[in-house]
Amino acid sequence: MSASTTGEGPEEPAEPGRDAGTPGPGIPDPDASEPGDREVPVGESPTGDTDPEAASPPATLLPERVRHRVVATAGDTFAGLTLNELPLPLRQYARFTPTRRVRLGAAAIAAVVEEDTVFRHRVASRWRAEHPELTAALEAGVVPPAADPVEVATTAYLVRPSGWAELVETAGREERRRVAERADEQRDRELARLRAEAEHARSAGREETERLRTELEEARREGDALHRKVRSARSDVRRGEAELRKLRAVMDAERAELRAERSRLESEVRRLRARLAETETALESSRRAAREGRSLEDMRVRLLLDTVVEAARGLSRELALPPVEVLPAETVEAISPETAGPGDIPSRAMEENDPALLDQLLALPRAHLVVDGYNVTKTGYPHLPLEKQRQRLLSGLAVLAARSGAETTCVFDGAELAAPVMPASPRGVRVLFSPPEQTADELIRRLVRAEPPGRPVVVVSTDREVADGVARAGARPVASAMLLRRLNRT
Repeated sequence: MSASTTGEGPEEPAEPGRDAGTPGPGIPDPDASEPGDREVPVGESPTGDTDPEAASPPATLLPERVRHRVVATAGDTFAGLTLNELPLPLRQYARFTPTRRVRLGAAAIAAVVEEDTVFRHRVASRWRAEHPELTAALEAGVVPPAADPVEVATTAYLVRPSGWAELVETAGREERRRVAERADEQRDRELARLRAEAEHARSAGREETERLRTELEEARREGDALHRKVRSARSDVRRGEAELRKLRAVMDAERAELRAERSRLESEVRRLRARLAETETALESSRRAAREGRSLEDMRVRLLLDTVVEAARGLSRELALPPVEVLPAETVEAISPETAGPGDIPSRAMEENDPALLDQLLALPRAHLVVDGYNVTKTGYPHLPLEKQRQRLLSGLAVLAARSGAETTCVFDGAELAAPVMPASPRGVRVLFSPPEQTADELIRRLVRAEPPGRPVVVVSTDREVADGVARAGARPVASAMLLRRLNRT
């Protein structure tokens, strides 16, 4: 491969006996077969002797950015070389992508560029093609004032013009200066951030201090208030204790008085119990004497009563009187409830209406109560139908007859009945209807006249004519209102 092909600079004249296609000294021929198939390193002759002029210079310490540019350019150079043209340590990275090649083989590529002059010339040729003006200026010994120091150092390191080491050192110093400036800027930013944080912390501290001071003042005020409350509470407790002592003294005095009063009352109770025992003894003696005297009187009365009873029995046997089977009221002609109906009659009120009088009359022996039915119902509940009036009156009379034991007869006017009446006859009450040619008043007078003289008969009616007639016959007339009040009381 010729120098023009690799871009390493102007073509050198071929040595005698070697054509242009034959590789020069130090450049391995990919078609040649060396003993042991080993490439000849840069600076070493094919026979194994070292060439002093081709020996590698001492390793140069490159700044990081310059080293990165050199490795990147060398990695890009892989694309224009065959596998045999690559140095042996770099052949393993030939199939890598440029990015991966730079990332994984940076150290190996930098070492080969430093040590292998041929490979460095090839990399320099690529760099010269990419930066021709900068390369020409440096080869002419002129450093462009506006050029990037990194590119200047990279060009000097690869092309190696006169004074290249100083240019690399200058780039290193410039890089270190930039790094220092960036570090200073970073430090300044960090310092500013720390100052801002410190200022914020001081501000927060002042606010927190102010808040704590406010809370402390509030706590002090609350403490003072609590102290005042405690002092007031203690004063109240002392006053309460004094009041308690006074109350205890008063209570002790009252207890003493109560004990004395209790003793006095116990003495009085004992005295009263003694008097009560004496009184009970005297009362028992009086009762015993009364029982003895009453027994004598009872004996006399019983003897007299037995004498009268025996005399009555003897008289009854002598007269041979039959037992009473028919009552006088049953001898009066009347219509039974099955053949009579109700009718209206006029009524006149009476003034006497005390139910206690009726109770006294019915309490007489063998009393007979005769009730003018419609006269009572018309007075008490005239708004009801006749049948309801009769049922209500008869129900009340049944209760009254059961309680008083008196014979009870209820008379209804049946002069205008068109059909038989079937009232429910209550127990103890006799129900009568007057015949068509008579009124209930006449039937009541007949019932009264049928009773023997001397038997108590009570007639209930507000009709003045009925009352006067039964009174002349010896019965006692009472007002209908009296019976109604008596029935309402039951």
